[in-house]
Amino acid sequence: MTVQSQAVSQQLFKEVMGSYPSGVTIITTVDQDGKPVGLTANSFVSVSIDPLLILWCIDKRAGSWSAFDNAEQFGVNILAANQAEACWTFASKTEPDRFGKHAWKLSSNNVPVLDGVFATFECKKSQVIDAGDHYILIGEVIHIEKQDDVEPMLYFRRKVGEVPASFLE
Repeated sequence: MTVQSQAVSQQLFKEVMGSYPSGVTIITTVDQDGKPVGLTANSFVSVSIDPLLILWCIDKRAGSWSAFDNAEQFGVNILAANQAEACWTFASKTEPDRFGKHAWKLSSNNVPVLDGVFATFECKKSQVIDAGDHYILIGEVIHIEKQDDVEPMLYFRRKVGEVPASFLE
């Protein structure tokens, strides 16, 4: 397929990227008043083993951007396959009390951590990069927790679910 215009290009880009399977995370922090803030993101990848670095991206128009911009640390909650409700709650632009609908705790690093997730990375923010209509946040991992009794969530074509059993053999 040939791209004819910027609008077509953006639509095709979204279609292709939505067909690229990824995991699903809820990125969390606290705002200047100590209130938990979080959003769903699948733009999460590892960057480095030495030091342990990860990155994720946030839309510059996100209502929670200022909290992440001002925060010194943040959490990456990798969702378990059975947490579709949390995924969509934190993806909603209209849900006023995301944390009121899901169990969580504040870690010793002052990072909101959701219960029942596959894994959590607690990170110290090390760099913010301006990139088009998003910011890239790079974090140094300072704490990791993983649950052995759950599998991670998979995102594919605007749907979430389990990793196929054939991949787990």
